[in-house]
Amino acid sequence: MARTATPLSALLRGLSSRPSHSPAFHAALLKSSSLSSPNPATALLTAYAKAGLPGAASRLFDEMPVRDAVAWNALLACHVRHARCGAVAEVFRGMAAAGFAPTAATLCTMLKACASSRAVRPGRQVHARTVLACHGDVIMTTALVDLYMSCGCVEEAKRLFIHTDCPKDVALCNSVLSGCVENGQFREAFLMLRGIELNGITLTCALTACSAAANLAYGLQVHCKVLRCGFDSETVLCNALIDMYAKCGRTTAARVVFDRMTCRNIVSWSSMIDGYSRHGHGKEALDLFEGMEKAVPIVLPNAITFLAVLSACGHSGLVDEGRSKLHLMKRKYAIDPGPEHYACFIDMLGRAGLIDEAWDLYCCLHSNKSQLHGAICVAMLNACMANMDVARGNMVAEHIMEVDPQNPRNLVLISNFHAAAGQWSISDGSRKVIMDKGLNKEAASSHVSIG
Repeated sequence: MARTATPLSALLRGLSSRPSHSPAFHAALLKSSSLSSPNPATALLTAYAKAGLPGAASRLFDEMPVRDAVAWNALLACHVRHARCGAVAEVFRGMAAAGFAPTAATLCTMLKACASSRAVRPGRQVHARTVLACHGDVIMTTALVDLYMSCGCVEEAKRLFIHTDCPKDVALCNSVLSGCVENGQFREAFLMLRGIELNGITLTCALTACSAAANLAYGLQVHCKVLRCGFDSETVLCNALIDMYAKCGRTTAARVVFDRMTCRNIVSWSSMIDGYSRHGHGKEALDLFEGMEKAVPIVLPNAITFLAVLSACGHSGLVDEGRSKLHLMKRKYAIDPGPEHYACFIDMLGRAGLIDEAWDLYCCLHSNKSQLHGAICVAMLNACMANMDVARGNMVAEHIMEVDPQNPRNLVLISNFHAAAGQWSISDGSRKVIMDKGLNKEAASSHVSIG
């Protein structure tokens, strides 16, 4: 018996550490007849899920001669991992039909599924099941807080946090904190920082709130906490510090953090380049990008990096450099420019008065309908407005109505273009369309942090 147990345990360890080799392990488990037992079969199912093969996991489950609650939960987790919402509901019903009552793990998985799909009503039904089943531990409470925060029900999440009887661990506190940040309740996030234990995740959430609120005073305090707690060598936290300082207008402080980092990843470089970009420091952004290309160890730029570089060129009027970088991303790095890259470049050309070049690029993109995007049309219309090219602007306005007719911001932009061109009756018609369709443009807002 000992001789047969060793190979099986070795196979299971291999499944856990190398899920990408699941098909090979599957063959070995079949030969040893181990899949007749639910434990090895469930381990294989989980490995298939981790390897990105939910179809294979489902087929394996269907072939299992014996299924227990753990196997059902593993299949549920597989479908949640791969965002197969319909399959999640079907498996949950099948588990009940097979006579298995939902366990705490089942309910946590269902809450995660509801959170990822923003399904608050089914989530409340699962919440009711947790109450009836007397599952009130900290893990379940954290899953419930994640659900309500994901669905924008911040007050429900906070009430749940306040009135829970279970001990509040760091994970639960981080869940509330990050939920407040994601829902724009920055004051509540700052107040909560005073009464919880700080770790890397907590401090990252706090810096995200400082960035979104442009609150430099709190950001400096959090930076002090980072230094005191010894987290200043963590790449993720340093990236958050760079973003916070850049969004608060302190590019020099952001660069100090960047230069002191022991390990920089693509987010570090892109965040610093974007920081220079948003404050009009185009030359510094380009110099940093060139430094990135020579950096050791090698860090390859991605689409986000190039968008930051193009934006920097656009804000600083560096058209030749922007044109060069657009070609570089395709030629050297084999990155296909997306709509946002083309929109940024067309906007750059429009600001520089190069309306003919912008129009030629726009027409090339328009000839391929799959490449035409609302952002590109908007950038072209702005270029026409800046250069008072009425004829071309009228054509672009028609294209916008074809591509994205329900966007009130686009309709306002079209109305403003016609007004600038003296086409008052057409401008009024665009405003009337907004009212007739009951569309509401999101009100613009700005904020400033004092103190």
